[in-house]
Amino acid sequence: MISNQILQTTVDGLKAISRVDLCVIDSDGKIAAKTFDDVQGCVADALTFMDSPAESQVVNGYQFFKVIDEQNLEYILLAKGTSDDVYMLGKLAAFQIQNLLVAYKERFDKDNFIKNLLLDNLLRVDMYTRAEKLHIETDVKRVVYIIETKHEKDTNALEIVRTLFAGKVHDFITAVDEKSIILVKEVKGNETYEELDKTAQVIIDMLNTEAMSSAHIAYGTIVGDIREVSRSYKEAKMALDVGKIFYSNKNVVAYSRLGIGRLIYQLPIPLCQMFIREIFGGKSPDDFDDETLSTINKFFENSLNVSETSRQLYIHRNTLVYRLDKLQKSTGLDLRVFDDAITFKIALMVVKYMKYMESKDTF
Repeated sequence: MISNQILQTTVDGLKAISRVDLCVIDSDGKIAAKTFDDVQGCVADALTFMDSPAESQVVNGYQFFKVIDEQNLEYILLAKGTSDDVYMLGKLAAFQIQNLLVAYKERFDKDNFIKNLLLDNLLRVDMYTRAEKLHIETDVKRVVYIIETKHEKDTNALEIVRTLFAGKVHDFITAVDEKSIILVKEVKGNETYEELDKTAQVIIDMLNTEAMSSAHIAYGTIVGDIREVSRSYKEAKMALDVGKIFYSNKNVVAYSRLGIGRLIYQLPIPLCQMFIREIFGGKSPDDFDDETLSTINKFFENSLNVSETSRQLYIHRNTLVYRLDKLQKSTGLDLRVFDDAITFKIALMVVKYMKYMESKDTF
């Protein structure tokens, strides 16, 4: 159904051109839009006209027209006046509203189709049949973005994204839940993943500027057929989760660049718990003090370089060596040894993953 705001804009525009007052009444007898005030007296006549077999009728100085879509009466249009010019304008207005109904219904149908496509709710034969009916190409390259903002039900952010891609008729913006906005974007033949990153950054900048809202964006891999769109969506969902766990400092996360985070994310929790017990015994990285954790993180950031790490921490080299020796005694792992450093780094990532999954289970 068209919003009353759209109908009001339409009748206001027609009146500005023709100087003829118009009123739209829905099939429940409620006034949807009007350009004059004394319309209540016309409602009873409109209800009577609904039961009439005529498509148009003149009653009490008004011309009435039916707006029908697929044999269903949607609206009654009133045009004030009885002249031939008013009749012609009324017919044009009814035709315009009918076209709006068709356009909005197609938009709704497309939105519904895209949602079911993302959630993998369509049989393959239905997928291609409905896509053809809705004039959606099936064999073009596409990628799915998930845009998550701070606030749930952020309609302002949704409209901004829609406005940003308003001219891209082959791109689709929808939402399958209250937390995120989904963009199914057509990918041109020469577009690279670096350019997909730039698109994501443009969206983030626009949301920051227009909606004063920070956002995180994840996207899947480029797919070449409409049946694979749901796979790109699932990849984007995983990328969003993995990004929150391991790459929280990044606003844009691509599934194709998740690295070891993708592997850890797919590990069963019991296996993770067994691994942590094996590495740390009865301890957990949460038991380390802030000084030790900051030392560990800085040491990894500097590729196990003792001199550079001590310089950036503003401590003597021997102090850093003392801390690393102390850590080795408590864990059995020497971070200056490459194999031990990798084991420790993976263990820290596994702990992050376990804490994230635990926090999800509590909601």
